[in-house]
Amino acid sequence: MKWQKKGLLTAMLVSVALLGAACGNSGSSSSSDKASTEYAYVYATDPDTFDYTVTSRSTNSNHLENFVEGLLTRNKYGELVGAVAKSWDVSKDGLTYTYHLRTNDKWSDSEGNEQGTVKAQDFVTGLKHAVAAKSETLYVVQDSIKGLDDYVNGKTKDFSTVGIKAVNDHTLQYTLNAPESYWNSKLTYGVMYPVKASFLKSEGSNFGKAATDGILYNGPYILSNFTAKSVIEYKENENYWDKKNVHVKTVKLTYNDGSNPDELYKSFIKGDYSSARVYPTSADYKTVVKQSKNNIVWSPQDSSIYNFTWNLNRGSYNATSKTTNKQKEDTKKAVLNRNFRLAVQFAFNKSSYNAQATGEAGSTKSLRNEMTKPDFVSIDGENYSKQVEKDLVALDPEAWKDINLDDAQDGTYNTAKAKEYMAKAKTELQAEGVSFPIHLDLAADQKRVLTLNQSKSFKSTVEKTLGSDVKVDIQLLSEDKYLVATYQATSGAASDFDISNASGWTPDYDDPSSYLEIYSPTTGSMLQTLGLDASATVQGTDKSAATKKAIDMSEYEDLLNKAAAITNDNNARYAAYAKAEAWLLNSGIQIPVSSTGGTPSVTKSVPFQIPYAQSGLASTYKGMKLQAKPVTVAQYNKALKAWQAKRAEIAEKESSEN
Repeated sequence: MKWQKKGLLTAMLVSVALLGAACGNSGSSSSSDKASTEYAYVYATDPDTFDYTVTSRSTNSNHLENFVEGLLTRNKYGELVGAVAKSWDVSKDGLTYTYHLRTNDKWSDSEGNEQGTVKAQDFVTGLKHAVAAKSETLYVVQDSIKGLDDYVNGKTKDFSTVGIKAVNDHTLQYTLNAPESYWNSKLTYGVMYPVKASFLKSEGSNFGKAATDGILYNGPYILSNFTAKSVIEYKENENYWDKKNVHVKTVKLTYNDGSNPDELYKSFIKGDYSSARVYPTSADYKTVVKQSKNNIVWSPQDSSIYNFTWNLNRGSYNATSKTTNKQKEDTKKAVLNRNFRLAVQFAFNKSSYNAQATGEAGSTKSLRNEMTKPDFVSIDGENYSKQVEKDLVALDPEAWKDINLDDAQDGTYNTAKAKEYMAKAKTELQAEGVSFPIHLDLAADQKRVLTLNQSKSFKSTVEKTLGSDVKVDIQLLSEDKYLVATYQATSGAASDFDISNASGWTPDYDDPSSYLEIYSPTTGSMLQTLGLDASATVQGTDKSAATKKAIDMSEYEDLLNKAAAITNDNNARYAAYAKAEAWLLNSGIQIPVSSTGGTPSVTKSVPFQIPYAQSGLASTYKGMKLQAKPVTVAQYNKALKAWQAKRAEIAEKESSEN
């Protein structure tokens, strides 16, 4: 997704705005009482569905996580804790999970009226509905739950054969195909959330519509107002089981088209917003520093990944500067050439790109050089990324000698290497009849100043390094057209670009597969960002099959399958996924750039009080505490140090238990 989604954010740029806000935000008002209970900020993209069992987009999920809860959730340190489930048991063979539900978890309608207790059968209904509605996130559990894949594929019509069972009203049981040490982390995702059957039946096709009455609520908040491209408002859910930990009573998010970033800080100072991103590249930043020098805090990197993706099988040309079919064919051939893709990656100065939003001070703070967060898991006590580095060098010593995949530095920008690989590509492509320069269409939202400047930076550094051989043609589009061409493209054929910076992902669960499976040639949920389609979901002939074969994606899938088959040894499993990750990076079909975090803001939210998730969803305002004055740098850094120490303590304990 998954911030996504799933995602994604998505581009999933709205997740940056919302997660950044939630990372240290607050509410401010002329009244000290309101200052502690009302949170106000902005949002960037309207949600388009509230069916939480279906959507993979962070633009939806960031809201829905405040409205609906599943069996488990995360606390502020990232630990899985009970939500609807108060406790759970696991069988000795690791195949059966039994959850004991609270008896005081209530459904509420949009008016706040109680609609009965959440029961075990509601989770059965939710999963069955997710299948019927062709959930975008079914992949998270389809191969995990016994019998579910057969039901999805029509091999059985009887849902009772699926490994989910309501033992009684408050006991729910899942049976898995194989042990999954990370199974519980999947329960924080919408596809595993409850749905009340009577409400689903009464709403019919209107269930999950993006409106206040489109769903029932069992989370900390209820949607009280949604006006497209205007405002989204929440109110406290009076029937919520853990109401004592809901300190912010109302949330108001105002639509912001990104055309005037400086207005965020000005609104914060006026008391209209509870927090605000600040922008070191802005002409007004000197004023920000003068007024708030001791209150500008930088957020840490999270587990999301934002990247450039190549359209390997472009089928749409509504946004293009190409004027002839030969230009289109020449670009297609170039994009399918690995040396060409690597040349562009080595020519891309990610620090300069990042600096367009964060200035020189933050140019490297959020940089990432692989899909998976380097320390997402460990292999024999060493960060996962170190094994990926070794496997990359083994695949191609010339390209990856001395590669450093650590965060917060640019591991691939190398002008000499860029020219070397362009020379190789040019020789190969000219032998195929390709003419230079190669023109690359890069779609951009014409109103979003910061991302547009980043696109211009990409163009500048690539063209400067590769000279006359490559031209990046930025396609200025309205927000709606931009989203349709990129982030919201429904298929590979609908993806309208040669290269795009509109995609991003946050892992769904605590396993490297959650990052890497999104590009599986048969089931990958983000293949459309590569101009491809998942063959398992294609009706009829897979039109991208030849392209997949051309770049040997079957080899990638073999590596994924080998890793997935290892269920009893996490070190071996993670090492196998490192080989798959090395293949992905070596192919150059996507360019890792950055994560969320590493950005400056001002806020009145007490730091590190909201739920934290390394995977899955936890983008809620539950736990948020607001203070009367902006958080100071000293206060923030002290809280960060304590939070990191606690996280390290938890990780050490979990490692010793495993």
